[in-house]
Amino acid sequence: MLYLPREEGQGLVEYALILVLVAIVVIVILALLGPAIGNIFSNIVNAI
Repeated sequence: MLYLPREEGQGLVEYALILVLVAIVVIVILALLGPAIGNIFSNIVNAI
């Protein structure tokens, strides 16, 4: 009971890892769906 470990740094690292994982997922989704989304916008612009 004399020494209580501080867990603030650990929580920060966990939030950073979650943020990195979300960023990687978003990048992969955009890399896979990017051309399809670009084609949809091109079709809309051409229709206008």
